[in-house]
Amino acid sequence: MLSLFLSIMLNQAGFYPHAPKVAVVTNCPAASRFYVITADKKDTVFSANLGEEKQSTNSDTKTRIADFTQFSTKGSFFIHVPGVGNSSVFKISDDANREVAIATLKGYYYQRVSMPLEEKYAGKWHRPAGHPDTAAYIHPSAADEHRPAGTIISSPGGWYDAGDYNKYIVNSGITMGTLLSAYEDFPAYFSKFHTNIPESNDAIPDILDEVIYNLRWMLSMQDPNDGGVYNKCTNASFDGMVMPGVTKAPRYVVQKGTAAALDFAAVTAQASRVLKQYSKGLADTCLKAAEKAWEWAKQHPAMEYNQKDFQPPITTGPYGDKYFKDEWFWAGAELYITTKQEKYKPEIIEAGLPSWNNVGMLGYYTLLRFNKEPQLREKVISMADRYAANLSAFQTPMGQSVRDFNWGSNSNAANQGILLINAYKLTGDKKYIDLALSNLDYLLGRNATGYCFVTGIGSKSTMHPHHRPSVADGIKEPVPGLLAAGPNPGMQDKCKYEFTAPELAYADIECSYASNEIAINWNAPIVYLANALEALKRRVGYTQPKK
Repeated sequence: MLSLFLSIMLNQAGFYPHAPKVAVVTNCPAASRFYVITADKKDTVFSANLGEEKQSTNSDTKTRIADFTQFSTKGSFFIHVPGVGNSSVFKISDDANREVAIATLKGYYYQRVSMPLEEKYAGKWHRPAGHPDTAAYIHPSAADEHRPAGTIISSPGGWYDAGDYNKYIVNSGITMGTLLSAYEDFPAYFSKFHTNIPESNDAIPDILDEVIYNLRWMLSMQDPNDGGVYNKCTNASFDGMVMPGVTKAPRYVVQKGTAAALDFAAVTAQASRVLKQYSKGLADTCLKAAEKAWEWAKQHPAMEYNQKDFQPPITTGPYGDKYFKDEWFWAGAELYITTKQEKYKPEIIEAGLPSWNNVGMLGYYTLLRFNKEPQLREKVISMADRYAANLSAFQTPMGQSVRDFNWGSNSNAANQGILLINAYKLTGDKKYIDLALSNLDYLLGRNATGYCFVTGIGSKSTMHPHHRPSVADGIKEPVPGLLAAGPNPGMQDKCKYEFTAPELAYADIECSYASNEIAINWNAPIVYLANALEALKRRVGYTQPKK
């Protein structure tokens, strides 16, 4: 029966009543029709022909589309295809993606460093605090006359970066920029959005409470003497698969770098204008920190972080970058919008889909949000149109190119969705929202693997992520709300993969850090995507027929 279930792929969280509704049936040339049946199996409520068979360009998979957009009744249902089987049960409701929206943001709470996770907030995943980080050593790579090697500084808080227990400024950069942008784009929505975290009853929206927890750690990573920013707070090597805080290895802050300084400047400049209405003191601190980091970067305009010859050795993730035009552009854009000072206004550069080492598009979004730059508007719309022009065999922008499938491929799907939402904001054309929704469908089950890639969501979700707490806590279910990396034909972890084609190269096993790790920079775009769709659902007519 499992093989039959895996033949019908759909969003396992559910569908909005008046939004596009698509399931994908794989490898079923003989079937002609599909049926929507109530979850109690009492009534067949909709039926239609399957679409023509398509050959995927990313595997040997053949697909046929089951489009039931016309069916808008709320309730719980499954799809039946004669000779193939039944899908998982799904719901049609006005809040179809709310659970995903809450869970993925709450995922950051579970990644918090230096504080215990209490049962009333963390449920069965409660745990003691790990890594206090009140005594981190200045590594020789970061030493200077003011802070010689071995100097102890305090750098508590923040989020664990991924499946490991270290904290990285560069990866925090794109993560924080994406979360802050989500708030800036939908402030009224987020002002009423609660995730049951310790700060949920304060006057600050939960998304900003979570951002502030990491922001305060980031501020501790700036050298107060010169404004430079340390690349990471880290063990010398990765911890084993144990709970946080079990190991007592020394923690270090390491070499400063241009990318870290500029990502830090961008985040703190953006945070300054966002937090002004909530905490003027913190906002002012952030702006001063941003300006100081910018000045340091001007004095060190191309300092690559390179840990190759460090002594003592540091072997945790480097997040090394050799190209800095995108960081200069993003930091300049944020400082320009926040300060209104022409000296920060950046020259336009070419920008692609965001990733930790390619952050120029974050600058595009900020400049468009406040300045409506015509040149950037056309670039974003043109890019969105390319995603719309050639959908995959799963009828999603994700997968139209084999290049979509790399390390962290699921963040590509989510970031494509963000770009499409920005195209909608610029044009008002609903087709872009429909395409963004289809990429969320991809992440939640409408993909070649049949997995919902968000832990704790749906009927067939990631169960064994490369995530130390999920492995070590003795609880069957993984920590919820975390987005797995996704199909990656590079398979750099050398684990055993059942399938190796680009869109199928995913292994739900803990050793597969190349396809099944989690990371804060992958969670951020699905937080944006799921919450943006929840924020826009009424405006675009998903929850009521548009007049």
